[in-house]
Amino acid sequence: MSFNEINVIYNQGQPNQVHALKDVSGTIREGEFISIIGPSGCGKSTLLHTLDGLIRPVSGSVSINGRPIESPGGEKAMVFQDFALMPWHTVFQNVAFGLRLAGKNNKDVKDHVMHYIRMVGLDGFEHKYPHQLSGGMKQRVGIARAFAVEPKILLMDEPFSAIDEQTREIMQEEVLKMLQHEKKTVIFITHSIDEAVFLSNRVFLMSVRPGRIIDDLTIDIPYPRTLETKLLPEYQEYKSIIWNHLKGEVTRQYQKGEA
Repeated sequence: MSFNEINVIYNQGQPNQVHALKDVSGTIREGEFISIIGPSGCGKSTLLHTLDGLIRPVSGSVSINGRPIESPGGEKAMVFQDFALMPWHTVFQNVAFGLRLAGKNNKDVKDHVMHYIRMVGLDGFEHKYPHQLSGGMKQRVGIARAFAVEPKILLMDEPFSAIDEQTREIMQEEVLKMLQHEKKTVIFITHSIDEAVFLSNRVFLMSVRPGRIIDDLTIDIPYPRTLETKLLPEYQEYKSIIWNHLKGEVTRQYQKGEA
């Protein structure tokens, strides 16, 4: 995937116009895990939604293997921070939703859905409804639903922000284990420095609004990573680099009166 000179302006030409993204460019190689981190309001989610095709930039381009991205779907799937499950559907029905839309037959759907339900550790919960699940379990359903449509690219918008810290750390490890078996390209939005370092091959560091990618940090720590990885001195060094970046950008926000 590549994106070049993206500009996104909300309410263009109106008194309340907001220049959300300015001349944003980057390249994401197949199989990479990319995290995007920056101060609040810098346009992280706007960038993710633009890469998905949900938002059309006023200028610039997004493409996969040279083909322009103009709408969601196809080779991409989104995992949302608020789970986005249908409360009237069971776990099985939620995971199967995208496959049903694609017109898959019942046998293929059943085998496929149960494979991913087992993969996220929810075997035995397939007939439960979202209100019967914990926050972590709901997010597992959202991840299984995204994997089930077999996208090449997973777009994850702060998927662990609504769950407790202990569950969050477990989910980080489990996602990495899943990705070892299911080779995907992942673009991941987070506010967590720890999460960005633990999961990523590279981290895009964004500026205050209008958002720009002002650094591209390679996390040179081999996979597989475990919670013990967080004790490595180089791990702490990467966290310090990102923290210093965020501290500088938040200071700029205060100076501009936008924080």
